Amino acid sequence: MLGLRPVVEIMTINFSLLALDQIVNHAAKIYGMFGGQARVPLVIRTPGGGGQQLGATHSQNIELYYAFVPGLKVLAPSTPADAKAMLLAAIRDDDPVLLLENLALYNTVGEVPDDDLPAEIGRAAVTRPGTEITVVAYSRMATVALQVADTLARTEGIDVEVIDLRSLRPLDRETIIASVRKTNCAVVLEDDWLTYGIGAEIAATISDGAFDWLDAPVRRVAMAEVPLPYAKSLETAALPSAADVITAITETLSAVGRRREEPRS
Repeated sequence: MLGLRPVVEIMTINFSLLALDQIVNHAAKIYGMFGGQARVPLVIRTPGGGGQQLGATHSQNIELYYAFVPGLKVLAPSTPADAKAMLLAAIRDDDPVLLLENLALYNTVGEVPDDDLPAEIGRAAVTRPGTEITVVAYSRMATVALQVADTLARTEGIDVEVIDLRSLRPLDRETIIASVRKTNCAVVLEDDWLTYGIGAEIAATISDGAFDWLDAPVRRVAMAEVPLPYAKSLETAALPSAADVITAITETLSAVGRRREEPRS
Protein backbone atom coordinates (compact mmCIF):
# COMPACT_ATOMS: atom_id res chain seq x y z
CA MET A 1 0.00 0.00 0.00
CA LEU A 2 3.03 2.27 0.45
CA GLY A 3 4.70 1.33 -2.83
CA LEU A 4 6.67 -1.65 -1.56
CA ARG A 5 6.36 -5.27 -2.70
CA PRO A 6 7.27 -7.29 0.38
CA VAL A 7 8.14 -10.98 0.12
CA VAL A 8 7.50 -12.75 3.41
CA GLU A 9 8.63 -16.26 4.29
CA ILE A 10 6.56 -18.16 6.83
CA MET A 11 8.21 -21.41 7.86
CA THR A 12 5.92 -23.36 7.67
CA ILE A 13 2.38 -22.97 6.30
CA ASN A 14 1.18 -24.32 9.63
CA PHE A 15 2.45 -21.15 11.28
CA SER A 16 0.50 -18.99 8.83
CA LEU A 17 -2.60 -19.80 10.86
CA LEU A 18 -1.31 -17.33 13.45
CA ALA A 19 -1.62 -14.64 10.77
CA LEU A 20 -4.92 -15.87 9.34
CA ASP A 21 -6.78 -12.69 10.27
CA GLN A 22 -4.18 -10.44 8.65
CA ILE A 23 -4.04 -12.54 5.48
CA VAL A 24 -7.73 -13.31 5.03
CA ASN A 25 -9.46 -10.32 6.61
CA HIS A 26 -7.02 -7.63 5.60
CA ALA A 27 -4.66 -8.41 2.72
CA ALA A 28 -7.28 -10.29 0.70
CA LYS A 29 -10.05 -7.72 1.19
CA ILE A 30 -8.50 -4.25 1.02
CA TYR A 31 -8.73 -3.96 -2.78
CA GLY A 32 -12.42 -4.82 -2.77
CA MET A 33 -13.33 -2.84 0.34
CA PHE A 34 -11.66 0.33 -0.97
CA GLY A 35 -13.14 0.09 -4.44
CA GLY A 36 -9.82 -0.68 -6.10
CA GLN A 37 -8.11 2.44 -4.77
CA ALA A 38 -5.55 0.47 -2.74
CA ARG A 39 -3.60 -2.69 -3.53
CA VAL A 40 -1.69 -5.15 -1.38
CA PRO A 41 1.14 -6.57 -3.57
CA LEU A 42 2.25 -9.01 -0.87
CA VAL A 43 3.97 -12.35 -1.51
CA ILE A 44 4.01 -15.07 1.14
CA ARG A 45 6.36 -17.99 0.53
CA THR A 46 5.54 -20.93 2.72
CA PRO A 47 6.36 -24.64 2.65
CA GLY A 48 4.22 -27.50 3.84
CA GLY A 49 3.67 -31.19 3.40
CA GLY A 50 4.44 -34.43 5.15
CA GLY A 51 7.09 -37.09 4.87
CA GLN A 52 9.68 -35.36 7.04
CA GLN A 53 8.58 -36.75 10.42
CA LEU A 54 7.64 -33.32 11.72
CA GLY A 55 4.40 -34.38 13.37
CA ALA A 56 0.76 -33.51 12.90
CA THR A 57 1.06 -29.76 13.55
CA HIS A 58 4.03 -29.19 11.22
CA SER A 59 3.15 -31.38 8.23
CA GLN A 60 -0.15 -30.06 6.96
CA ASN A 61 -1.22 -29.09 3.47
CA ILE A 62 -3.79 -26.43 4.30
CA GLU A 63 -3.70 -24.53 1.03
CA LEU A 64 -7.46 -24.99 0.77
CA TYR A 65 -7.88 -22.43 3.58
CA TYR A 66 -6.41 -19.80 1.28
CA ALA A 67 -7.58 -21.02 -2.12
CA PHE A 68 -11.09 -20.63 -0.70
CA VAL A 69 -10.69 -16.86 -0.24
CA PRO A 70 -11.52 -14.35 -3.02
CA GLY A 71 -8.84 -11.68 -3.23
CA LEU A 72 -5.95 -14.09 -2.71
CA LYS A 73 -3.97 -15.87 -5.39
CA VAL A 74 -2.48 -19.27 -4.56
CA LEU A 75 0.36 -20.81 -6.58
CA ALA A 76 1.92 -24.26 -6.22
CA PRO A 77 5.05 -24.94 -8.30
CA SER A 78 6.43 -28.45 -8.66
CA THR A 79 9.69 -27.77 -10.50
CA PRO A 80 12.64 -25.39 -9.96
CA ALA A 81 11.83 -23.57 -13.21
CA ASP A 82 8.23 -23.03 -12.19
CA ALA A 83 9.29 -21.94 -8.71
CA LYS A 84 11.38 -19.12 -10.21
CA ALA A 85 8.82 -18.09 -12.81
CA MET A 86 5.95 -18.14 -10.32
CA LEU A 87 7.88 -16.14 -7.74
CA LEU A 88 8.58 -13.50 -10.39
CA ALA A 89 4.90 -13.45 -11.34
CA ALA A 90 3.84 -13.21 -7.71
CA ILE A 91 6.17 -10.27 -7.00
CA ARG A 92 4.93 -8.38 -10.04
CA ASP A 93 1.26 -9.04 -9.28
CA ASP A 94 -0.72 -6.34 -7.49
CA ASP A 95 -2.74 -8.82 -5.41
CA PRO A 96 -1.60 -10.79 -2.35
CA VAL A 97 -0.13 -14.13 -3.48
CA LEU A 98 0.54 -17.25 -1.45
CA LEU A 99 3.39 -19.25 -3.02
CA LEU A 100 3.21 -22.82 -1.77
CA GLU A 101 6.37 -24.87 -1.49
CA ASN A 102 6.53 -28.54 -0.57
CA LEU A 103 9.23 -29.72 1.82
CA ALA A 104 9.57 -32.99 -0.09
CA LEU A 105 10.52 -31.05 -3.25
CA TYR A 106 13.32 -28.95 -1.76
CA ASN A 107 15.99 -31.35 -3.08
CA THR A 108 14.50 -31.39 -6.59
CA VAL A 109 17.04 -30.73 -9.33
CA GLY A 110 16.08 -29.25 -12.68
CA GLU A 111 16.92 -26.72 -15.36
CA VAL A 112 16.15 -23.09 -14.55
CA PRO A 113 16.21 -20.53 -17.39
CA ASP A 114 18.42 -17.47 -17.07
CA ASP A 115 15.67 -15.10 -18.25
CA ASP A 116 13.28 -13.22 -15.99
CA LEU A 117 10.06 -14.27 -17.68
CA PRO A 118 7.25 -14.67 -15.17
CA ALA A 119 4.76 -17.53 -15.24
CA GLU A 120 1.18 -16.87 -16.25
CA ILE A 121 -0.87 -16.94 -13.08
CA GLY A 122 -3.98 -19.05 -13.53
CA ARG A 123 -2.52 -21.28 -16.25
CA ALA A 124 -2.06 -25.02 -15.76
CA ALA A 125 0.56 -27.02 -17.67
CA VAL A 126 0.03 -30.24 -19.58
CA THR A 127 3.33 -31.78 -18.54
CA ARG A 128 2.68 -35.05 -20.35
CA PRO A 129 0.21 -35.33 -23.24
CA GLY A 130 -1.83 -38.53 -23.34
CA THR A 131 -4.99 -40.04 -24.76
CA GLU A 132 -6.37 -42.64 -22.33
CA ILE A 133 -6.83 -40.91 -18.98
CA THR A 134 -6.29 -37.50 -17.40
CA VAL A 135 -4.42 -37.17 -14.11
CA VAL A 136 -4.70 -33.77 -12.42
CA ALA A 137 -2.28 -32.87 -9.63
CA TYR A 138 -0.20 -30.09 -8.12
CA SER A 139 2.98 -29.62 -6.09
CA ARG A 140 4.55 -32.94 -4.94
CA MET A 141 1.77 -35.03 -6.42
CA ALA A 142 2.42 -33.50 -9.84
CA THR A 143 5.88 -35.07 -9.79
CA VAL A 144 4.43 -38.37 -8.58
CA ALA A 145 1.90 -38.22 -11.43
CA LEU A 146 4.67 -37.85 -14.01
CA GLN A 147 6.64 -40.75 -12.52
CA VAL A 148 3.57 -42.97 -12.54
CA ALA A 149 2.66 -41.97 -16.10
CA ASP A 150 6.14 -42.86 -17.34
CA THR A 151 6.05 -46.18 -15.49
CA LEU A 152 2.62 -47.13 -16.86
CA ALA A 153 3.61 -46.16 -20.39
CA ARG A 154 6.71 -48.34 -20.15
CA THR A 155 5.21 -51.37 -18.40
CA GLU A 156 1.54 -51.36 -19.42
CA GLY A 157 1.35 -49.24 -22.54
CA ILE A 158 -1.11 -46.89 -20.81
CA ASP A 159 -1.05 -43.36 -22.22
CA VAL A 160 -1.66 -40.93 -19.33
CA GLU A 161 -2.12 -37.20 -19.75
CA VAL A 162 -0.76 -35.27 -16.76
CA ILE A 163 -1.95 -31.79 -15.82
CA ASP A 164 0.07 -29.80 -13.29
CA LEU A 165 -2.36 -27.20 -11.91
CA ARG A 166 0.40 -24.80 -10.77
CA SER A 167 -2.26 -22.25 -9.83
CA LEU A 168 -4.98 -23.15 -7.32
CA ARG A 169 -6.61 -19.74 -7.37
CA PRO A 170 -7.31 -18.69 -10.05
CA LEU A 171 -7.93 -22.20 -11.37
CA ASP A 172 -7.43 -23.13 -15.02
CA ARG A 173 -10.72 -24.95 -15.49
CA GLU A 174 -10.54 -24.78 -19.29
CA THR A 175 -7.38 -26.91 -19.52
CA ILE A 176 -8.83 -29.53 -17.17
CA ILE A 177 -12.13 -29.76 -19.02
CA ALA A 178 -10.48 -29.92 -22.46
CA SER A 179 -8.27 -32.80 -21.33
CA VAL A 180 -11.11 -34.84 -19.84
CA ARG A 181 -13.25 -34.31 -22.93
CA LYS A 182 -10.39 -35.91 -24.87
CA THR A 183 -9.55 -38.83 -22.55
CA ASN A 184 -13.02 -39.46 -21.02
CA CYS A 185 -11.51 -40.47 -17.66
CA ALA A 186 -9.90 -38.60 -14.78
CA VAL A 187 -8.00 -39.18 -11.56
CA VAL A 188 -7.25 -36.27 -9.22
CA LEU A 189 -4.27 -36.31 -6.85
CA GLU A 190 -3.64 -34.18 -3.77
CA ASP A 191 -1.43 -34.27 -0.69
CA ASP A 192 -4.11 -32.98 1.65
CA TRP A 193 -7.19 -34.67 3.10
CA LEU A 194 -9.80 -36.04 0.71
CA THR A 195 -12.83 -34.43 2.33
CA TYR A 196 -13.51 -30.84 1.19
CA GLY A 197 -10.13 -30.77 -0.55
CA ILE A 198 -8.79 -29.24 -3.76
CA GLY A 199 -9.65 -32.52 -5.45
CA ALA A 200 -13.31 -32.03 -4.67
CA GLU A 201 -13.23 -28.70 -6.52
CA ILE A 202 -11.51 -30.34 -9.49
CA ALA A 203 -14.08 -33.15 -9.53
CA ALA A 204 -16.89 -30.58 -9.47
CA THR A 205 -15.22 -28.70 -12.32
CA ILE A 206 -15.07 -31.87 -14.40
CA SER A 207 -18.68 -32.68 -13.57
CA ASP A 208 -19.79 -29.20 -14.63
CA GLY A 209 -17.79 -29.04 -17.84
CA ALA A 210 -17.21 -32.60 -19.04
CA PHE A 211 -19.89 -34.79 -17.47
CA ASP A 212 -21.26 -36.00 -20.81
CA TRP A 213 -17.75 -37.04 -21.88
CA LEU A 214 -16.98 -39.14 -18.78
CA ASP A 215 -16.89 -42.92 -19.16
CA ALA A 216 -16.29 -43.47 -15.43
CA PRO A 217 -16.62 -41.53 -12.16
CA VAL A 218 -13.76 -39.20 -11.26
CA ARG A 219 -11.46 -40.90 -8.76
CA ARG A 220 -9.50 -39.00 -6.13
CA VAL A 221 -6.29 -39.96 -4.35
CA ALA A 222 -5.43 -38.13 -1.13
CA MET A 223 -3.95 -38.66 2.31
CA ALA A 224 -5.70 -40.51 5.11
CA GLU A 225 -8.26 -38.56 7.16
CA VAL A 226 -6.08 -38.39 10.26
CA PRO A 227 -3.64 -35.95 11.84
CA LEU A 228 -0.38 -37.01 10.23
CA PRO A 229 1.47 -39.45 12.53
CA TYR A 230 5.06 -38.93 13.61
CA ALA A 231 6.14 -42.59 13.37
CA LYS A 232 7.71 -43.05 9.94
CA SER A 233 5.81 -46.23 9.07
CA LEU A 234 2.47 -44.64 9.96
CA GLU A 235 3.34 -41.36 8.23
CA THR A 236 4.20 -43.22 5.03
CA ALA A 237 0.99 -45.22 5.23
CA ALA A 238 -1.08 -42.05 5.63
CA LEU A 239 0.41 -40.18 2.67
CA PRO A 240 -0.70 -40.86 -0.91
CA SER A 241 1.82 -42.97 -2.82
CA ALA A 242 2.68 -43.89 -6.40
CA ALA A 243 1.08 -47.29 -5.77
CA ASP A 244 -2.18 -45.57 -4.81
CA VAL A 245 -2.10 -43.59 -8.04
CA ILE A 246 -1.42 -46.68 -10.16
CA THR A 247 -4.33 -48.46 -8.52
CA ALA A 248 -6.69 -45.54 -9.16
CA ILE A 249 -5.66 -45.30 -12.81
CA THR A 250 -5.87 -49.03 -13.58
CA GLU A 251 -9.18 -49.47 -11.75
CA THR A 252 -10.67 -46.53 -13.62
CA LEU A 253 -9.58 -47.92 -16.98
CA SER A 254 -10.78 -51.39 -16.03
CA ALA A 255 -14.18 -49.98 -15.10
CA VAL A 256 -14.69 -48.78 -18.66
CA GLY A 257 -13.26 -51.93 -20.25
CA ARG A 258 -10.01 -50.45 -21.46
CA ARG A 259 -7.82 -52.61 -19.21
CA ARG A 260 -8.59 -56.07 -17.87
CA GLU A 261 -5.29 -57.07 -16.37
CA GLU A 262 -3.86 -56.03 -13.01
CA PRO A 263 -0.68 -53.93 -13.33
CA ARG A 264 2.53 -55.90 -13.23
CA SER A 265 4.76 -55.30 -10.22
